[in-house]
Amino acid sequence: MLETNAAVQLYHEYAESLPIIDYHCHLSSEEIATDRRFDTMTQIWLAGDHYKWRAMRACGVDERYITGSAGDWEKFKMWARTVPKTIRNPLYHWTHFELKRPFGIVDTLLDETSAKRVWDQCNAKLQTPEFSTQGILSQMNVQVVCTTDDPVDTLEHHRAHAARKNGSMKMIPAFRPDRAMAVEDVASFNCYLDTLGSAANIEIKDFPSLVAALRNRHDHFHSLGCRLSDHGLETMYAEEYTESELNTIVAGLRKKRTLSPVEIAKYKSALMVEFGLMDHERGWVQQLHLGALRNTNTRMRRLLGPDTGYDSIGDFEIARPLAKFLDRLDVNNRLPKTILYNLNPRDNELIATMIGNFQDGTVAGKIQYGAAWWFLDQMDGMTKHIEALSNMGVLSQFVGILTDSRSFLSFPRHEYFRRLLCNILGGEMERGLIPDDFTLVGGIIRDICYNNAKRYFPFL
Repeated sequence: MLETNAAVQLYHEYAESLPIIDYHCHLSSEEIATDRRFDTMTQIWLAGDHYKWRAMRACGVDERYITGSAGDWEKFKMWARTVPKTIRNPLYHWTHFELKRPFGIVDTLLDETSAKRVWDQCNAKLQTPEFSTQGILSQMNVQVVCTTDDPVDTLEHHRAHAARKNGSMKMIPAFRPDRAMAVEDVASFNCYLDTLGSAANIEIKDFPSLVAALRNRHDHFHSLGCRLSDHGLETMYAEEYTESELNTIVAGLRKKRTLSPVEIAKYKSALMVEFGLMDHERGWVQQLHLGALRNTNTRMRRLLGPDTGYDSIGDFEIARPLAKFLDRLDVNNRLPKTILYNLNPRDNELIATMIGNFQDGTVAGKIQYGAAWWFLDQMDGMTKHIEALSNMGVLSQFVGILTDSRSFLSFPRHEYFRRLLCNILGGEMERGLIPDDFTLVGGIIRDICYNNAKRYFPFL
């Protein structure tokens, strides 16, 4: 991935040794706090990884060997058989990056013939202290890891980890209130509001009491170090609404009434504004993940449940509602630091220009074009993201990459991004498109890979 001498020098002198601030992932806080050791590579590498599941299904692997009843070795062998078929998919690169670090396997391509040798070598290392969850995080030089947590979560594992003070790695919760937005399934939503009300010790009967309960949990998260929220949305919501309409909507929901599409949009528009106001008051960063079309396969959702690899890129309207939402908060100077992520690559330039509408000079890069996400966190997607941000924004202020992963072996994605970034800038140095100045360009590399995130997120 380093195609020029300048790229090699940039990576090894300026990027390679930097710590990792992983400000968005889906790792288990319990597994970190308890310093779990995994018995096999299947448990740590394949369980929960819908990227791999999708590839295995596409290559004709039966579900028994993916999420089903097959044993760990059988599942691993089927993944090894699949790997050579994934050439040109980022999984091929990621697989071998992850075998290299932290396992040290550098001279073997994973396939059916090498599977048993890799299985035995990796499983043996998983039994050692260096390959517990915290051991892996230490090996990968992870300074901060931000988990993804529902407002009703107790955060007991975050408290336990912070109390131990056993090492320099911080585990920070992130406030993810998506279930408070999910009004389409009235029965499930009411069950959630009951749980939320119990956690906040507030009876939820109207919109103000709902906001009060969420604010209570927002305060609780803040007390345990949380400094960022995260929202998974198809698009932004920015309908007009009144207080009486919102109270009627919540009262109707509590009576198990199905809402109209207009009512749903009004409710979500109002709640997102409230979340933005909470984040601004507390000095948090809000993250908006836009554009995923989720759980599209009804038959497989009934069989396996949600979030099992049946999602894709959506084609929702983004620009007008997003601009209106950001402006609603900004008009009274209450727009928090915000990171915008798009999943549809057609929206790259849209987001790259949108962030410029709401920069105000108070914070460098206050509004961020978030890292290439999900289906886009591969060489082509990352390159196009960097190009759009460079051409229409200011690349030097970017807060860098994240894993967005459920696997403790995904941290080499930071190396993958760093190599790509160094290759792009190093190539342009050698072609005379940017100055042949390693201090200047290397400083930008360090900022993007570490320093900008350290300055931007208020938890270091």
